Amino acid sequence: MENPTAAAAAAAASAPEGSFLSFLLLACGTLVAVLLVAAHRLGLFYQLMHKVDETSVRHGGENVAAVLRAHGVRFLFTLVGGHISPLLVACEKLGIRVVDTRHEVTAVFAADAVARLTGTVGVAAVTAGPGLTNTVTAVKNAQVAQSPILLLAGAASTLLQKRGALQAIDQMSLFRPLCKFCVSVRRVRDIVPTLRAAMAAAQSGTPGPVFVELPLDVLYPYFMVQKEMVPAKPPKGLMGLVISWYLQNCLANLFAGAWEPQPEGPLPLDIPQASPQQVQRCVEIVSRAKRPLLLLGSQALLPPTPANKLRAAVETLGIPCFLGGMARGLLGRNHPLHIRQNRGAALKKADVVILAGTVCDFRLSYGRVLSRRSKIIVINRNKEEMLLNSDIFWKPQEAVQGDVGSFTLKLVQGLQGQMWAADWIEELREADRQKEQTYREKAASPVAQHLNPVRVLQLVEETLPDNAFLVVDGGDFVATAAYLVQPRGPLRWLDPGAFGTLGVGAGFALGAKLCQPDAEVWCLFGDGAFGYSLIEFDTFVRHKIPVIALIGNDAGWTQISREQVPRLGSNVACGLAYTDYHKAAIGLGARGLLLSRENEDQVVKVLRDGQQQCQDGHPVVVNILIGRTDFRDGSISV
Repeated sequence: MENPTAAAAAAAASAPEGSFLSFLLLACGTLVAVLLVAAHRLGLFYQLMHKVDETSVRHGGENVAAVLRAHGVRFLFTLVGGHISPLLVACEKLGIRVVDTRHEVTAVFAADAVARLTGTVGVAAVTAGPGLTNTVTAVKNAQVAQSPILLLAGAASTLLQKRGALQAIDQMSLFRPLCKFCVSVRRVRDIVPTLRAAMAAAQSGTPGPVFVELPLDVLYPYFMVQKEMVPAKPPKGLMGLVISWYLQNCLANLFAGAWEPQPEGPLPLDIPQASPQQVQRCVEIVSRAKRPLLLLGSQALLPPTPANKLRAAVETLGIPCFLGGMARGLLGRNHPLHIRQNRGAALKKADVVILAGTVCDFRLSYGRVLSRRSKIIVINRNKEEMLLNSDIFWKPQEAVQGDVGSFTLKLVQGLQGQMWAADWIEELREADRQKEQTYREKAASPVAQHLNPVRVLQLVEETLPDNAFLVVDGGDFVATAAYLVQPRGPLRWLDPGAFGTLGVGAGFALGAKLCQPDAEVWCLFGDGAFGYSLIEFDTFVRHKIPVIALIGNDAGWTQISREQVPRLGSNVACGLAYTDYHKAAIGLGARGLLLSRENEDQVVKVLRDGQQQCQDGHPVVVNILIGRTDFRDGSISV
């Protein structure tokens, strides 16, 4: 019989041995797992299947250009910098027109204009650090205006980031709050899929800006990156060998599979659509209306609905409408359904209001102009915007998250040509006529000095050709023009949008003229706003972009001073000079004209002279010295 004491002793002896064996297996397994993860992170597995072509002179900029061309990009706006030179050269070789500006913000504004006018993605490329930070205002403006733009920026080499490289900052943290999609490309092979995803993100859902960072070593060819990354003479010693191997591996991982064929074309877009049930409920609400009103905003002009189809739908719908943002000009000039004045009073009288891409922000007094008795239908791609302030000042009867243009077409189909009482539209048009009579009286009133801006703008309205495209940039002069100067058709009016940014003029004009070379691009500037755009007349001259700029020069920031002086008793920081902007334009190679009281009987003649010089291929600045009126008394700037 076995001795129990001996058996227990044997078991006790084997227990530590078993525990040690288990520990050893666990440790080995952990080590193997760590090594596998490290190998994956170092790209060793990928490099087994995808080799590096060390003899190739190709570079990542070619991949960028190939994706842009596959997406139909025609223009790339930029201010040159060494970080992005490869992609600029590659774009030029593939037939993409590279247009360089004098300030990076202008490049992004131009891309924004292209996006709004074409329904595609506008593209700008800037260098790292200060080149990129110069674009922040324009990117934020695009975000607020919901413009699909792609911003490409250079960056320090991947291994030199956070090590004090030239112009190296944390660019990603800066742009994440501004962009829908924000990615830093770390390998050449990732350029194509990243850009495809970025382009799709910019146009899907609620459109907006996207940002892709392209470090130096991702854009330049292998032999150049190798020369900068790997020392010609490896350091000695074990640590030197480790460092040398690590750098060689980083280089290999950067370029492994770089030139293998990949799909470059557009990805499918995700555009939200109203459900049939939502459309039907809205049809029922509108069908019972007696005094309906339609407010169309910029989202109505987004793809996939063309402007001509939307216009036909609005005409068939037969509901009087107010047009804002990019929807301005949708119905052309003097259309009987287009109501231009007294929006607040009309909203109070309407029994059904359709907010089609229109937001209850400051432009609608946060919803306070809507009547509690009205049934409100709101359609918007963006849920947050759609319900803005609905918990305080207004309440929707039906809230539809979806594409505005598509919804409008379906609404028309559901209503099947229903008509509304003519006296409702006539009542609104009569209010328009009365308001316009007051404008004629203002235009005839004398001013203390120079020209009456109301009269000048009336003459501009009479002079503009049918193919005119309007870009507006300014405060008081432009706000006055919004009442008096009418867009000639859909997608022929560009303003900053809800962010209220000054300085958009030159960039918007640049993008507009390139998109519509046969149109006459007329820019209406306040003298304050023109200060941001003056230097870009050098850009217009160099690139042969003929646009005509009209400056309402009243020697001040009048939109601010008309409020600041009576309320606070001081005009501090509001004063400018009657500067000879036309002479500055001549100095940049453009043509310059002056309008003042000395030639006030020749306003139309001077405008037509500028128009002719523009048609002859010259950028033109018309410096119009204006006085001050009480046209906008009571308006506020905040």
